[in-house]
Amino acid sequence: MKHRVAGRKLGRRSSHRLALLRNLATALFERERIKTTLMKAKELRPFAEKLVTMAKKETLHARRQVLRHVHDRDVVAKLFETLSARFAQRPGGYTRIIKLGPRRGDAAEMAIIELVGSETLTSKKKKGAAKAKGGKPAPEAEAAEPAEGAAAEGKPAEKATRKQASAKKTKEAKPKAKDSGKSKEKPKAGAKPAKKGGKGSSE
Repeated sequence: MKHRVAGRKLGRRSSHRLALLRNLATALFERERIKTTLMKAKELRPFAEKLVTMAKKETLHARRQVLRHVHDRDVVAKLFETLSARFAQRPGGYTRIIKLGPRRGDAAEMAIIELVGSETLTSKKKKGAAKAKGGKPAPEAEAAEPAEGAAAEGKPAEKATRKQASAKKTKEAKPKAKDSGKSKEKPKAGAKPAKKGGKGSSE
C-alpha cells in the first residue's frame, strides 16, 4: 500500500532529491527559464511555487524560510524584490512547463520550465541582441567601403607607377642596346677596312 507517499523518487534518496530540487529552484529563480527532464520539471513546479508564495509575504521570517532552500542571497533578494512584485496580483500558477520531446541518446522526455512573465524579458533580450548584431555590421561596412575605395584608388596609382617604372626601364634599355650595337659595329667596320687594306696591299 502506498498511503501518504507522494511525488517521484527520481532515482535518488530523499536528501539527494531535496538537494536536486533546491539547485533547480535556485537556477530557475536566477535565470527564469531552465531546461531539464519532464519528470524533474513536474517535481520542481510545486516546490518553486511554494517558495514564491512564501516570498510574497515579505517578512523576515519568510526570508529565513526561503533561505533554508535557496542558499544564494542574491537570488533570494531577486525573489523578494522583483519576482514577488511581479506575482503580487497572481494567486498561483507562477511557472509554465513546455514539452520538448525525447532527448537524443536515452530518449528521456525533455521540457522547459519557466516563470510566467519571463517571455517578455527573453523577447527584449533577443531584440537587443538582434539590434546589436544589426548595428555592428553597419560601421564595419562603412569602414570597409572607404577601405575598398582607397584600395580602388590605390590600384590605378600602383598601375601608373608600374607603367612609369616600365617605361623608364624600356628607355634605359634602348640606349644600352644602341650603344651595344654601335660598339659591335665599330670593331666590324674597323676590321673590314683592315682586311680590305690587307687584301689590297697583298694584291
